[in-house]
Amino acid sequence: MKKLLAAIAALALPANALADTHIDNVDGISVTQNGAIDRFAGMVIDEGGRIVELLDFGDRPTRTIDYYVDGEGRVVTPGFVDAHVHVMDVGLGTLTLDLSQTRSLDEALARLAAYAAAYPERPWLLGSGWNQEKWGLDRFPTAAELDAVVNDRPVWLQRVDGHAGWGNSRALAAGNITAASTDPAGGRIERLPGSRAPAGVLVDAAMAPVAAAIPPPLPEDRDLALHNAQQLFLASGVTAVADMGTSIEDWMAFRRAGDAGRLQMRIMSYANSVDTMLLIGGPAPTQWLYDDRLRLNGVKLYLDGALGSRGALLKAPYADAPGERGLMLTSGTQLRNLMSRAALDNFQVAIHAIGDAANAEALSAIEELAGDYGGDRRWRIEHVQVVDPADIARLSQHGIIASMQPVHQTSDRVMAVARLGPDRLAGTYAWRSIRDAGGTLAFGTDAPVEPINPLAGLAVAISRQDADGQPVGGWMQQETITREHALAAYTSTAAFAGFAEGRFGSLAEGERADFLFLSADPLSADAQGIRNIRVLETWIAGQRVYRAPQLVK
Repeated sequence: MKKLLAAIAALALPANALADTHIDNVDGISVTQNGAIDRFAGMVIDEGGRIVELLDFGDRPTRTIDYYVDGEGRVVTPGFVDAHVHVMDVGLGTLTLDLSQTRSLDEALARLAAYAAAYPERPWLLGSGWNQEKWGLDRFPTAAELDAVVNDRPVWLQRVDGHAGWGNSRALAAGNITAASTDPAGGRIERLPGSRAPAGVLVDAAMAPVAAAIPPPLPEDRDLALHNAQQLFLASGVTAVADMGTSIEDWMAFRRAGDAGRLQMRIMSYANSVDTMLLIGGPAPTQWLYDDRLRLNGVKLYLDGALGSRGALLKAPYADAPGERGLMLTSGTQLRNLMSRAALDNFQVAIHAIGDAANAEALSAIEELAGDYGGDRRWRIEHVQVVDPADIARLSQHGIIASMQPVHQTSDRVMAVARLGPDRLAGTYAWRSIRDAGGTLAFGTDAPVEPINPLAGLAVAISRQDADGQPVGGWMQQETITREHALAAYTSTAAFAGFAEGRFGSLAEGERADFLFLSADPLSADAQGIRNIRVLETWIAGQRVYRAPQLVK
């Protein structure tokens, strides 16, 4: 661990740190929250890492320059602001078994077998990323299938969306999950057909007993995880994130990194509970720390589960499971009480809502509380995947932020049709309809649920096609948005959604100089062209923090 921290501390900073710098000869793009674009040819960055001048072609700096950087005509955009991620899950995922790329149950089991052989000393085998829909499996996997591979210690593997866990018999026993166990409120124990015996998958709140039995990561594990996560985000051009579900342990890892000068990207934090929010923030959201690199904004609350595990709360039964409507993880009364406690001290509220019933409930709660808690609240609804068309106009009221993840649309398209049926698809991933109704869109990746790749999200937003160009013409193509609006949703509006406007997100005078050198212009490329764009360099506060490996001499 000491070697790791030394290596992190030795990350090279450019020679122009703490000096006025002229970034010249660039094809620069600045973007406002409404998608207005301003082109520039250069910028001057002061010793504090803020932009003091944007220069048109032929303009010269009006102040003395200490360092000059030739941009060689490359495209410069604001750094991506990812409006919804799980930082520590990304990092811890690098330390456990990753099943996100598996294409079949057999492949997943083979990877588990290899992992178990590689780490015989680990008391638990942990992993994440499995998706039975991607495997073409018309059911959840079972504990017996895990037992056939590993039966000498517990195995616990979280589904890609984090809303279900798959355990072997030892893991279920560690959580005391038996045939006598009842489904908890907001959770479901999958059972063997014709029996009450647990099959091996636990959904949402039902995961808690097993999760409680798992030895928690050590502080040094979290420090390594944060380091790994930062490298992944920076390599993808993400300079700031909204961390959804920050625990006190996560927050302390962020603080240790900040205190040691190792916190490079910016984190807008949303606590995993009201108790955690109050423990961290006390009487109010924290100040911005470490030169605008860390702030606790508020709290994330869960209303329902996920569509893939049939936990998303729907107004009508699932088309492929007529007896189910999803799970309400927080009752309407509980939701309003928690929202009130947060709003009382000006903490921002972010509500996880995927199904149409959950979104309707979130909207109703906001409408009821908005009169009591006025001012600029920026109530956030996270995901907004399935909305009753009758409720879309409500998303434009009370300063609501629709925090959405475009790549979910392509990942979930086939599943969404199966879950909802062809007659209930209006209002799914409805970016254009929400924007046209006056709503505010902030885009993210939901990493590690989806890869950290905002450029892929931009491509989906303008095409509603996957990486293979399917379906031809785009799925529900009327819900695409413009390149300019998509770029704003991944930069300036995502910063606005976290009360960070004026600090970073748009490349304007007075803001932090967080920017990217890209291989091509995302505003002039088609969807496939955007997917092919490479992040060449990532800069935060006027310092280069990432350079594509092939450019390193």
